[in-house]
Amino acid sequence: MASLGFLSRFLPPFSGFILACVLAIGLQIFVFSPISPDLLHLPEPSYLPSFPTNTHLQGVGKLGEGIVKDPEDVLVDENGTLYTATRDGWIKRLHRDGSWENWTMLNSQALLGITVTRKGGIIVCDAEKGLTWVDEDGHPKVLLSRVNGSQLRFADDVIEASDGSLYFSVASTKFGFHNWYLDFLEAKPHGQLLKFDPSSLQTLIILEDLGFANGVALSRDEDFLIVCETWKFRCLKHWLKGDEAGKTEIFIDNLPGGPDNINLAPDGSFWIALLQVTSEGWEFVHSSKAAKHLIATTFPSMIKKVNGAYTKASVLHVGADGKIIQKLDDADGKVMSFVTSAFEFEGHLYLGSLNSNFIGKLPLI
Repeated sequence: MASLGFLSRFLPPFSGFILACVLAIGLQIFVFSPISPDLLHLPEPSYLPSFPTNTHLQGVGKLGEGIVKDPEDVLVDENGTLYTATRDGWIKRLHRDGSWENWTMLNSQALLGITVTRKGGIIVCDAEKGLTWVDEDGHPKVLLSRVNGSQLRFADDVIEASDGSLYFSVASTKFGFHNWYLDFLEAKPHGQLLKFDPSSLQTLIILEDLGFANGVALSRDEDFLIVCETWKFRCLKHWLKGDEAGKTEIFIDNLPGGPDNINLAPDGSFWIALLQVTSEGWEFVHSSKAAKHLIATTFPSMIKKVNGAYTKASVLHVGADGKIIQKLDDADGKVMSFVTSAFEFEGHLYLGSLNSNFIGKLPLI
């Protein structure tokens, strides 16, 4: 009986202590959370029965293995020179003779999309500094760092039109490159598509409220523009010319992964890199606001477990009409994973990745 009396005196204050701890943790999770999440609707089971999972991407050759670090985007110019921007701040070039060149150092770990320009050199999206032009001699110049008085953050991909205008995406106006997955957890549309005129220095916001605006590509005739919405698992078509000019419609949706970069192929079709947004078994996170808060606030190290981009690689070949032509995979991530870019040149596909120390090169049949 004495012991029961002791417990009756001990439990109330102990219970109060536990309650206080629970409340403190709850405040930490919900009040100080970096996100204000909505639920994310993952795509329905794949509607690509005629394009089964395969191992085609396991057949890539490895260019610059050990020379490049997580090359997010890759392109080849008309002379056959390959360019890529890497996590260590370099723009590197691979010449036709097979030699690599550390072309120019931009001192940034947030270099993303790149495109060639008609006046020479390339444009680079720096997610921390904005749009940077690197001339033919490798000298960088920031073209655009502010939009409507605010710092341009998370510029993601860019393409130049024949009139010199630059169309580019801002993945998120809230989150930066180094915590990009928080945008997925929050699942609120913070992305934008913009147009910058270098001659007038005017910037126009074309589309807002995009679900992580990512890759940008012009059609062969420049009559429409494609922008990828990664966590909406779709790409939008924005008409630039003709009777539909100014209108936006869905180009392709319910993709079996989040579309990253998109590039125009020589025949007018498109190559789209797809991300596995969520690891298998972790899909429940996106249907629970509490789980999202918990991961974003208390267990940020778990984000890499939830993020499935490191587990596999997938690329789609899509016609100008939005119909899928071909699907290429490394379903187990055996050779490549987190493929972010696919660029076709002279019968080969060149692949960038945020989880590789090489650029993949795949012959197309």
